[in-house]
Amino acid sequence: MQTTDGRNGPRVSLDGSPLSIEQVVSVARGRRAVALAPAARAAMSAAREALVRRMAGGEALYGINTGFGSLSRVRVPDGDLDALQANLVRSHASGVGDPAPEEVVRGMLVILAASLARAHSGVRPELVELIVSMLNAGIHPVVPSRGSVGASGDLAPLAHLAMAFLGEGECLLGGQRMSASDALGAAGIRPIALQAKEGLALINGTHYMCSIGALAMHDADALLRTAARATALSIDACRATDAFLDDRIHSARNQPGQREAARRIKAQLEGSQVLEAHKVDDPRVQDPYSFRCAPQVLGAAMDSVGWARGVVERELGGVTDNPLIFAHDGRADIVSGGNFHGMPLALALDAAKVALVAAAGISERRTFWILAANDPQNPVRPYLSADPGVNSGYMIAQYAAAACCNELQVLAHPASAHNVVTSAGIEDYNSMGATSANHLRAAVRLATDVVAIEVLVMCEGLEYQRPLRSGAGVEALHAAVRAQVPRLAGDRSPAPDIAAVARMISDGALA
Repeated sequence: MQTTDGRNGPRVSLDGSPLSIEQVVSVARGRRAVALAPAARAAMSAAREALVRRMAGGEALYGINTGFGSLSRVRVPDGDLDALQANLVRSHASGVGDPAPEEVVRGMLVILAASLARAHSGVRPELVELIVSMLNAGIHPVVPSRGSVGASGDLAPLAHLAMAFLGEGECLLGGQRMSASDALGAAGIRPIALQAKEGLALINGTHYMCSIGALAMHDADALLRTAARATALSIDACRATDAFLDDRIHSARNQPGQREAARRIKAQLEGSQVLEAHKVDDPRVQDPYSFRCAPQVLGAAMDSVGWARGVVERELGGVTDNPLIFAHDGRADIVSGGNFHGMPLALALDAAKVALVAAAGISERRTFWILAANDPQNPVRPYLSADPGVNSGYMIAQYAAAACCNELQVLAHPASAHNVVTSAGIEDYNSMGATSANHLRAAVRLATDVVAIEVLVMCEGLEYQRPLRSGAGVEALHAAVRAQVPRLAGDRSPAPDIAAVARMISDGALA
């Protein structure tokens, strides 16, 4: 996707090339403007014209002049083709549950528009221009978060999205919930009347799970980078050794994530006085696994999330409609397949969930270790309390981390391992990728809180090492936290402090 300058600043130009995760985030969260590129518009027009000529031949074309799913053998008269598409959208808008967050809906809109702009869906360019106009006007359809089995596309969520294009359903505009017709009218946007093939193109796609996946991959990257810094902070707060960060160990293992994790952690400790202070005559032989095996565990999580990120990035350049239109020399080849099936994303998002369990779990163990204060080589008080007994310090912060870890363990069960048959047996193997996506979004939030608790607690632990200084990277992390959260002079509610650190992690400020 090219980026050009428009009246509202840099905009993302939908030109048929892949979106990047960063572009999705900038549109979904940063309200970045979007435009349909002239070349993509021309390609869409050519594909549509070729499709119309093919339709004139009178043959049965799935989803264009037939019913859908198990009703695919029902031929629809030419006079009912437009109604067929509108009714498809209306009937499939059967989602339930809480509405998807605004950023997820914006991500859906831009990913859908980019997919249609690749000119294999056979829709008119006016449809993409409508979506672009809604994005730029800040109009967001209300999309229930549950209802997709992630196989014939994210049918229910996308149908709710598409309802708004017809001026039906509900939207949010300026934070206010209203009818779609009122929202469009307030922005001077006219709804569209769908034509043949267009309703199917709008709801056949993985755009719900892909939107969540793109946002989650962005957040997971910041989280794992912070987790490496938190590990370095913990090493000095707990007076652990850095011997296990020796690159020769990790080179010998031949796992790239492990080696990179060790490099990141070690870099944060460069110049540490704390390490030097206990390098000689320390009676401890080895540290607990949560320190000594941190590169192996965190590195494995980094590798797993990195693989999942690659799957999402490839999906952001794909077309997940069915059937697909391949226009050439004014003719249209119409090919039915299963690009709408969400299994590539489902497996990747499930894998990312498991990776976050490991990253959060080892973080919680380090938090437990320092609060237990059972290492005589570290001069910390139990629970880092200012006055143990009278004050409880961070005792219950570890409980909160443990609770989050337990929920992460439950969420890690792979949704993609289960199947429920739909559409009278025609759709007999579904991905459940939308469930994977919903769970991953929750997992990122929980893992962020766990690492935030570690950072908060270890910043306090580092105070006990004074006047010694840690490495420059660790001290920068400590300073960033202290700018928001003061030292624990006496008992106070840790919840606001945990929330403040978690926000910093989510914003990338601690990465």
